[in-house]
Amino acid sequence: MAPKPITSPVPEVWYPTLAVVMLAVGLVLTAFFFIYEATSSRKTRSLAKELTTGAVASVFLGFGSLFLLLSSGVYV
Repeated sequence: MAPKPITSPVPEVWYPTLAVVMLAVGLVLTAFFFIYEATSSRKTRSLAKELTTGAVASVFLGFGSLFLLLSSGVYV
């Protein structure tokens, strides 16, 4: 039995679109995080909200960077 070639679960045509969308969402969440930090006082801040916003922004920026590299031909 011949081995099957490894293929991406996401079609290559979608890479640029996914890169733009995920980076845009990640940057918006990052901006929201910075605005939240700058406008809230120490007493009204929520650690859970900060960690959640930071983690979600990080995931979107990470996958957006991955798809940006993939769409430009750098296969990681």
